Amino acid sequence: MDVFFAILQVASLVLILALLYRPLGDYMARIYTSRKDLKVERGFYRFIGVDSGVEQTWQSYLRGVLAFSVVGLLFVYLLQRFQAVLPYSLGLPAVPEGLSFNTAASFVANTNWQSYSPDLTMGYTVQIAGLAVQNFVSAAVGIAIAIALVRGFTRRESATIGNFWVDLTRGILRLLLPLSVLGAVVLIASGVIQNFNGFTEITTLSGGIQNLPGGPVASQEVIKNLGTNGGGFFNANAAHPFENPNAWTSLFQNVLMLMIPFALPRTFGRMVGNHKQGYAILAVMGTIYVASLTFLTLFELNGAGTAPQLAGGAMEGKEQRFGIFASTLFGSTSTLTSTGAVNSMHDSYTSLGGMMPMINMMLGEIAPGGVGSGLYGMLVLAIIAVFVGGLLVGRTPEYLGKKIGPKEIKLASLYILVTPTIALLGTALSFAIPAVRADVESTSIWNAGTHGLSEVLYAFVSAANNNGSAFAGLTANTPWFNTALGVAMLLGRFIPIVLVLALAGSLATQDKVPATAGTLPTHRPQFVGLLLGVTVIITALTYFPVLALGPLAEGLQ
Repeated sequence: MDVFFAILQVASLVLILALLYRPLGDYMARIYTSRKDLKVERGFYRFIGVDSGVEQTWQSYLRGVLAFSVVGLLFVYLLQRFQAVLPYSLGLPAVPEGLSFNTAASFVANTNWQSYSPDLTMGYTVQIAGLAVQNFVSAAVGIAIAIALVRGFTRRESATIGNFWVDLTRGILRLLLPLSVLGAVVLIASGVIQNFNGFTEITTLSGGIQNLPGGPVASQEVIKNLGTNGGGFFNANAAHPFENPNAWTSLFQNVLMLMIPFALPRTFGRMVGNHKQGYAILAVMGTIYVASLTFLTLFELNGAGTAPQLAGGAMEGKEQRFGIFASTLFGSTSTLTSTGAVNSMHDSYTSLGGMMPMINMMLGEIAPGGVGSGLYGMLVLAIIAVFVGGLLVGRTPEYLGKKIGPKEIKLASLYILVTPTIALLGTALSFAIPAVRADVESTSIWNAGTHGLSEVLYAFVSAANNNGSAFAGLTANTPWFNTALGVAMLLGRFIPIVLVLALAGSLATQDKVPATAGTLPTHRPQFVGLLLGVTVIITALTYFPVLALGPLAEGLQ
């Protein structure tokens, strides 16, 4: 029965995503290529003083992204600091300075890392006006960056790559908001709560008193998954029955996390005028996803020890409602996207099982990745794969008619070095600075030895890759982690964006080179295999030493 249920879940997920791939991908392509503005959009452009008909250079596009994000960062920070005087604060005090910075950086960077218990720290105003709004806008920013890079491939001798304010507005009003309304209705109908009741005191069957939390959960739950954000309304995240009541809602939340990232290759193929290119990218994403899910499930089903064997697998940290497979499915989805939501505790996985979510993030979350960030991350890796292929045959590499010269490969190389540098440097500093190490080991790490290293490594990998999930054994609400992880999230989000937009600008200025007999086909299985190999090798060479010190060492003990 368990095997049948697992197969049914996968088959249902694949079927739904396959049905959505073409219509959703084509719809997103129309959103970002249409020359017509909606009436509400025209009003918004007039309000902010933007001419929607004027496109921007990559530098101007970047300035818009950074200015908008800085304003969002300050707004969310101040909202938390003034929480005590806001309506619907539920009597909660102002959020401390360090935690306010960490949370503001987290939600602006589309990470949604939470060093706190949300329902005991944030009132409804902060949750709705601050966190939920950032769930929309940070996701829309990610899609806009991906679309700007695709335009770089489609433009010929152009100095512009689009208009950030137009892309941002359309992403919210035409894509994320309508889908969120529909998704919220489904979640409410399926049992996810949506109210403003605060805490309700009830008497239990044994005569005790318990406070049950309420809140506008469904409306935040849907965009947390759809925008691959991940911040839960409750501390238990999607393991909480008010956020994720049953097996159906768990599967539906998987669909929400995957639908936009897996449809974006179709958008890419349509915009570049060759759907086979989109299928090639999709094939790489799908292969990595299936392989990761398979390994994680096998590790958890074959957990060593008497208790896991008697239980039929490693059930520690997993909801009985979902079991092992629904937990590994959700965990693979949330860490292969940039969602970071959890319906089981990754810290309680087997040592090799806990390594798999880390590897998912170390890959760059490209299978299929976050909304937008997964596509532009995969396209950067495709550029590197084309460059490697060009070296093998002794030709100047080309991708989609654009030459990959020294400037392009330098930008792509810097892109793949940014997040590993941030993650490994943050982990190293946590143990290398004597005062920091003493504080970390005494107040933050619950588990000594190799697993303690894994907890810190997981935190910085999650922050640098803008995922937001965590090994729950790490206490991160400390001055060091609030600051270090906040900085890691901002750098891990915006340095890659700078490089991607610079790459888009460089590609857009080029004319297209006609394909010849020596041009490397980038839509065939050979290129799919090359791109897979490049992705795995880059990750293995970068992270294998630290994995050998953490989860691999633990697994061999």
